[in-house]
Amino acid sequence: MPQFLDHSDADFEARFTALLNAKREDSPDVDAVVADIIADVRARGDAAVIELTEKFDRIALTPDTLRISADEVALAIEEVSAEDCAALTLAADRIRAYHERQMPEDAQWTDTAGATLGWRWTPVSAAGLYVPGGLATYPSSVLMNAIPAKVAGVGRLAITVPTPDGAINPLVLLAAQLAGVDEIYRIGGAQAIAALAYGTDTIAPVDKITGPGNAFVAAAKRRVFGKVGIDMIAGPSEILIIADGDNDPDWIALDLLSQAEHDESAQSLLMTTDPALGRAVAEAVNTRLETLERRAIAGASWRDFGAIITVPDLDTAVALSDRIAPEHLELCVADPVALSEKITHAGAIFLGQWTPEAIGDYIGGPNHVLPTARSARFSSGLSVMDFVKRTTLAQMTPDALRAIGPGAERLAASESLEAHGLSVTARLRKLNG
Repeated sequence: MPQFLDHSDADFEARFTALLNAKREDSPDVDAVVADIIADVRARGDAAVIELTEKFDRIALTPDTLRISADEVALAIEEVSAEDCAALTLAADRIRAYHERQMPEDAQWTDTAGATLGWRWTPVSAAGLYVPGGLATYPSSVLMNAIPAKVAGVGRLAITVPTPDGAINPLVLLAAQLAGVDEIYRIGGAQAIAALAYGTDTIAPVDKITGPGNAFVAAAKRRVFGKVGIDMIAGPSEILIIADGDNDPDWIALDLLSQAEHDESAQSLLMTTDPALGRAVAEAVNTRLETLERRAIAGASWRDFGAIITVPDLDTAVALSDRIAPEHLELCVADPVALSEKITHAGAIFLGQWTPEAIGDYIGGPNHVLPTARSARFSSGLSVMDFVKRTTLAQMTPDALRAIGPGAERLAASESLEAHGLSVTARLRKLNG
């Protein structure tokens, strides 16, 4: 059974704080192993990647077979049913349309001193996307990572996907094709991250790496950050549902389980103004767990990290929600739009009982790569903005330099940076004769 918390209980604050601080990430000490893998790939390139792939994925490769060929992609895609193809194409179209609206605009203006200022946006030249493989493969993750990169104008897009025993999901390859991926490599783990970051004879290095992975992948992304950019270090999935009494308990239960089935460390929370709804949802979860295919995983998540929290009113729910800063926030209340305007910290908000979070995972349009573990307090989900960078522009006229240059001279002197000041002074003397 999950925890039951009531805001009116004397020990509520202590229990809620403990819930916030509960360690859910299964983070074995893999950093030393990952450091060795990265060093090996840097030193031996393809040979190291090939050896590690044979060790972990039980597949023997050569430099010529690291990359999945266009013929292999075409052959695999033929296995995809018309229905699956149509669904994936619809998702790709909706995700692309949403992200096209995110493209920022260049700007330039002349200020009162006569200086011309502004900025321009340009894409990173190359991006690498990590796609999990093995027991769980996610074509939706390919779309969510690759489409924003292509919309941003990234010139070269490479993905790595492990293929244990040579198996690969044809939908992953179709998603890559729909998203405009240029290169696909059948490698995974820390060795894939190292290859993307530092390059090998076969795999050219990239400028930014995005995509989820296990503890080894996360540790590798931490280590290569600085050499390349990364999106984030994602933890286990999480959902918070704020609900009033006018809801179907089974719907709420299914929404909670939609995250619990991801991972035994995932967290599903219900916050409600109606204690009766909370009890009914708990019963509905138990009923659904009897038949759910991934009931062992979902059941462990719900038992160890789930919670049902009773609050006196929705304003209290908002305050607690902002402390949680959830990855996914469902607002199943009478006026979800008004309530959402009071929320400050959330990765993604789903408005109303007809908007299950699962729509966001696949086909809604917004990105499903979102900040976890309370990092929505200071970060955002993946977007076009992750694949562009801003360059500032400044141009002085003689009059503009005459107007603001003396201020720069003073500040340079205050910091004892003589050459800084002199570089302005020399020009002002020229102007002043």
